Amino acid sequence: MKFYDFLKSRHLVEACTCPEEKMAELLEKPLTLYIGFDPTASCLQAGNYVAIQTLAQFQRAGHRVIALVGGATGMIGDPSGRSTERNFLSEEQLRRNLEGIKENLSRFLDFNHPTNPAILVNNYDWYKDYAILPFLREVGTLFRMKPMLAKDSVQKRLNAETNSMTFTEFTYQILQGYDFYHLYKTYGCTLQVGGADQWGNITAGTDLIRRLEPEAEVNGLTIPLVCDANGQKFGKSAGNAIFLNADKTSVYAFYQFFLRTLDADAIRYLRIFTFLDDARIAELAAAQHEHPEAREPQRVLAEELTRTVHGEDGLRAAQRASAVLFGGSLEGVSAADLEAIAADVPNATLPRDQVIGQPLVDVAVAAGFLKSKGEARRLIQGGGISLNNDKVSDPACVVPAEALVEGKALLLRQGKKNYFLLRLA
Repeated sequence: MKFYDFLKSRHLVEACTCPEEKMAELLEKPLTLYIGFDPTASCLQAGNYVAIQTLAQFQRAGHRVIALVGGATGMIGDPSGRSTERNFLSEEQLRRNLEGIKENLSRFLDFNHPTNPAILVNNYDWYKDYAILPFLREVGTLFRMKPMLAKDSVQKRLNAETNSMTFTEFTYQILQGYDFYHLYKTYGCTLQVGGADQWGNITAGTDLIRRLEPEAEVNGLTIPLVCDANGQKFGKSAGNAIFLNADKTSVYAFYQFFLRTLDADAIRYLRIFTFLDDARIAELAAAQHEHPEAREPQRVLAEELTRTVHGEDGLRAAQRASAVLFGGSLEGVSAADLEAIAADVPNATLPRDQVIGQPLVDVAVAAGFLKSKGEARRLIQGGGISLNNDKVSDPACVVPAEALVEGKALLLRQGKKNYFLLRLA
């Protein structure tokens, strides 16, 4: 299979700036390509993972890949896919975000490959000393207003209810276009890849290079924006961001997000997000058809992605945390994972001195877990109350300090499924 056809089979191609036959031919020989990442947060999220996976697939196929972190463009904010202007970030926040994104990318791209290392660049490095007047004379004069205004990202903003777009945002396509030119001149980069909403920015770059270098053969390729079967998009603006850092999205929550994937999406996600070969994916598709209730594709998807993003230890921690809701031990479960586990169950917060060393009966009533001490005693005597999934049999038992997970919380349970998270102030 040609590499272009492989990318299509993995749902990683939306459109390209040349005929498909030409793109397929170009990708049969090693070339240099780039994808840009704007530092709008201190770490990347699942929507960005599609772009990362695309770069990783290209690198595996022998192409030289460049990850561009937008230290300069991040100061402006890409208007693509937005109905309102982005909030400007401080230079200090941008610096932290850049460092976080560099760390994220280092997990997935091989920057130490002996013959074909990935390259990481920051566009602030070539803009910081480029004065505004020379830039306008040398670059700005090569852009024409009519095609700039016709860009889809611009039209959507102008036709939105706000009916506004700042000049700063309008210049974003010029900067991204010049990024492509700079990488073409510096690294021989001939392909820019980006999300489907980046088409206008990508063509701004190909047009600029062809004006400056008429003989240059440069192209763009876009990746579909990943949505589930209900049309819900991965992304911060959609309100369901799943981050790649455990301090923003716990390992348990990350694992569960993909474990809860809809049946209609599971096989497609395996093709997009994993390196599993076609034969293994076909096996999982057959398993789903024969026993959909087993949710085997979802389990494999969650395991593959959690292992890739958080490592083998992270996967084991997520699996231990997932077992908690089925009565498993809390050993090795963090307070953050406990919070994620209990995100959708009743919870309360009590002062530390009202919990540690106090009768469980009193604690359960004070927290609102049970209605009365009499009810609490009866349930405990009947074996119906658990503390951190360990059944309590003595109505006079007290809550020991060691029961607290990282000194912050504990989990109460009535029966098999009625969980309650108690935090300590």
